[in-house]
Amino acid sequence: MPESPTSPAKPPSPPGSPLNAAAPSPVSALLRATALVIAFLALQLVLFKSLLRLPSSRFLPAPRRSNSTWANGAVDDAEACKAGLIYVYDLPLEFNHDLIAHCERLWPWYSFCPYLSNGGLGRPADTIPVFSTIVPNASLPSWYNTDQFPLEVIVHRRLLSHRCRTIDPSLATAFYVPFYAGLDVGSHLWGPNSTVADRDRAGIRLLRWLNNQTFFRKSGGWDHFITLGRITWDFRRYGDDGWGTNFVLRPGMANVTRLVIEADRLDLLDVGVPYPTGFHPRAAADVRAWQKYVLSLERSKLFGFAGAPRSGFRDDFREVLLEECEDAGSTYCRAVNCRGTRCNNNGAAVMELFLDSNFCLQPRGDSFTRRSMFDCMVAGAVPVLFWRRTAYDQYRWFLPAGPRGDETEWSVFIDRQALRVGNVSVREILERFSERRVRRMRERVVEMIPRLVYGSSSDGLGDSMVDALDVALSGVLKRFRRRRRDSSKPTAPRPSDGKNGSAIRARRASRYRSTAAASAYIKTVLSDAPASRSTSLQRSWQ
Repeated sequence: MPESPTSPAKPPSPPGSPLNAAAPSPVSALLRATALVIAFLALQLVLFKSLLRLPSSRFLPAPRRSNSTWANGAVDDAEACKAGLIYVYDLPLEFNHDLIAHCERLWPWYSFCPYLSNGGLGRPADTIPVFSTIVPNASLPSWYNTDQFPLEVIVHRRLLSHRCRTIDPSLATAFYVPFYAGLDVGSHLWGPNSTVADRDRAGIRLLRWLNNQTFFRKSGGWDHFITLGRITWDFRRYGDDGWGTNFVLRPGMANVTRLVIEADRLDLLDVGVPYPTGFHPRAAADVRAWQKYVLSLERSKLFGFAGAPRSGFRDDFREVLLEECEDAGSTYCRAVNCRGTRCNNNGAAVMELFLDSNFCLQPRGDSFTRRSMFDCMVAGAVPVLFWRRTAYDQYRWFLPAGPRGDETEWSVFIDRQALRVGNVSVREILERFSERRVRRMRERVVEMIPRLVYGSSSDGLGDSMVDALDVALSGVLKRFRRRRRDSSKPTAPRPSDGKNGSAIRARRASRYRSTAAASAYIKTVLSDAPASRSTSLQRSWQ
């Protein structure tokens, strides 16, 4: 090995001698070797960053190129894409792939990169030892350490490989805009130096880009849809001193359908979709195996609650539920206190709780909805709700629709005010349900699991089983077909009533009154673009 610069050495040769020129000193050799190592590492870093800027399979499958109608090969079953074809925009990298490439900047407290691996599913559960004690080995490949906010990445990945994706926009029924708006705004919500301009910049640039696209200009966006991986309120800033960005309120978004984990129930363009959970089955057989497992469990607790009290909230309701659990005693209830990061690190503690409970308490979260409700149902437990907006008014495409009586098949609703003042108790209410009734409710919940989760296979679950993305796409395509049909209907002239048009004016007034409540909010958002000129489109938004 080279001698240390401080070690004894032989007397140096006279300066300029051939021996001195041919045998460089150990110091210079070490410097050259160090320089070569640094240059090699720098080259590797440049190559690594360059690869991350591409649609790498580390995060997303590379978009396939084809000269045919089908992006992913022709579909054998003619009925498979009868509902319509989907065109996925190839956006500039700044709107999606660059956010993934710089994932370490997305969250101020820790790196978000592990949660974006595997196309947004996160780390496989079989790499997290604690999961193996909770999930049976046969189901472990279907479980991941998934965060609640990567929906944009999960949906983009699936749609790039979707069998009904077309590369010919003239054939498309629906156009998907893969802008990771949630990841973008999330990176600017808590930064000490982040400004309103930082939060709005990417959305403004995206809409400017969209407005230059032929098919967006042609429809004004009414046949376009986007996924928002955070709650809708993060995209609805009014004024310059509020929370989040104003992306949804911009004129360019006036007609675009939004699939969002928590929707504004007054905005007909918002569609509430399930939060991602850790369960991402590969096929229908994986779902059935999990359903069988959760129904077979002997549950030792009547109810459970996972959550942390909010000391900064006045009359915090979570504190009430923690007290309810304590009053019921350890025989009937168990609580997991989610202070700190206990419920975020891997989700195993929450899943273990719900797998051992017949019911799970689901108050509102920081907003009206919680990912915890979907974790609860995937575990085969019956959700106990205290706000209608936590589920009933949110996920109408996914949860059983119809009269309110249907809600009692799979959930329990408790008057939170009666509970707060002590007129009722959670234990008393839940103990009224017979074992047979609880079993039927749990079976109904377990039956709904496929519609509440996002499969990991690019082809979906198969065997005629639909998952949450299938349900969402079906709803979007149905909505767009109805809009196209309604907008193409000729308007027949109404006969005169001989009273100077008074009957016509009355009918118009009646029609306005019937739709005013539903469209009052939207009218403040719609642009003056041609796409919003027809009120017939509003009637087809549901």
